Amino acid sequence: MAIKPLALQQGDTVGIVTLGSPLDASVIDARVAYLQSMGLNVILGRYVYAQNGYLAGTAQERAEDLMNMFANNNVRLILPSRGGVGVEGILPYLDYEYIRRYPKIVSGYSDITVLLNALTQFSGIITLHSLLLIDFKPSTPPYNFEQFFSATSSIVVPRSISNPPGRPLIRKVAGSVSGPLVGGNLTSFVGSLGTPFEVDTRGKILFLEEVHEPVNTVYRYVEQLRLAGKFSDCLGIIMGECTGCQDAYGRSYEDLINDYIVPLGKPLLTNFATGHGVYKAAIPIGAIANMNANNATITLLEPAIRY
Repeated sequence: MAIKPLALQQGDTVGIVTLGSPLDASVIDARVAYLQSMGLNVILGRYVYAQNGYLAGTAQERAEDLMNMFANNNVRLILPSRGGVGVEGILPYLDYEYIRRYPKIVSGYSDITVLLNALTQFSGIITLHSLLLIDFKPSTPPYNFEQFFSATSSIVVPRSISNPPGRPLIRKVAGSVSGPLVGGNLTSFVGSLGTPFEVDTRGKILFLEEVHEPVNTVYRYVEQLRLAGKFSDCLGIIMGECTGCQDAYGRSYEDLINDYIVPLGKPLLTNFATGHGVYKAAIPIGAIANMNANNATITLLEPAIRY
């Protein structure tokens, strides 16, 4: 059974790290102030403001910041400022056995995907595909905060992971399966193939999302995952949004799903609100869930946290 970190409560401390691309200091400061206004304490990693071109410091520096947050007894939630690129570079420098012994809630999406899945795969802890620091602002939909704080504080199960009102999950291939959740950003997953940190989908429910890629490029990534056996290994598939993705050669993202994902024959749901879209469901990676593509539901069968 996956290891559950302690729940997040009012007055707890959040550790902020920048693990991929840099984020402007003024944005970090504004988002930190918003977190504090929600009743949470904040500490910053040593390299949270670092900039080294398209990376926020060296891989070793970013990994050091992350490990220091795991080592800090006061930190309950580790919140990366953003994704971007380069998160996979820190993975060889992490102490997965230490993280297993001292688990914390880690949340994020985008390129943080590779970290979330690596922590689940190698440390055995449940992580959270949900908000980043950049999302803590007044314009964020209440749905996103409700999802985040429910996942980080509730031990009630079974619990439904539902899209926001008026945006139904779409049934594509019937079936009902139960298993651990795994998934995130498609580009980030493809980047992990052939490395020691390649995502393991065996016996798991796989969810995917993408952003700002033309559909022919998304096809390339989907086909690469297929050839790597990631679809044949999984129990079922949940396709999230392709946010800002452009049609190519007269074909849409929906066409791609119908042409290449549906024929795989796995239980399949689409239109899942997660990742880079406006609405962000909170998905505990490593937690056991039921995906019912007969009635279009996703139900958590174990909590993501403990008290």
